[in-house]
Amino acid sequence: MQNYSDKLETAISYTFTDRQLLLQALTHKSFSNEQAEFVPHNERLEFLGDAVLELVVSDWVFNRYPDIPEGGLTRIRAEVVSEKGLFQVARQLDIGAVLRLGKGEQRSGGREKPSLLADALEALLGAIYREGGFSAVDLVIKKIFCEMIEKSALLRYGSDYKTYLQERL
Repeated sequence: MQNYSDKLETAISYTFTDRQLLLQALTHKSFSNEQAEFVPHNERLEFLGDAVLELVVSDWVFNRYPDIPEGGLTRIRAEVVSEKGLFQVARQLDIGAVLRLGKGEQRSGGREKPSLLADALEALLGAIYREGGFSAVDLVIKKIFCEMIEKSALLRYGSDYKTYLQERL
């Protein structure tokens, strides 16, 4: 696991000082539940990471795209912070390789489940925020989400075809 976590840290351009915090971010509750003693899992860090991610992406698109109205900014942010968007980034970072899962989750393909990988990515961002503060997580988010934000900004409606249809009608 050490080799994979080193690769992950290289990919996000952030090195954890507190290795236990990184381990917690990569620990699913199913793993924690199977241990004889309590092992901290990533749900609380996921909660924090979700909020930090929304703030950073909101601020970024607000400042970067001054001509896009509020609805467009909301659409871009929604595309990026959606489970689908998070899953894509988590797969690129190969978070599944370092995720600690319980036996049942492993057998059921947990390392490839969009929800688990998206949650783990949010937990990782929460851990970076806890250790390095806002400026550290801001840099990481901008690095790993830049391409997705740029693509989302170029699309007028993104994957929200329902809104497109309603506006056309």
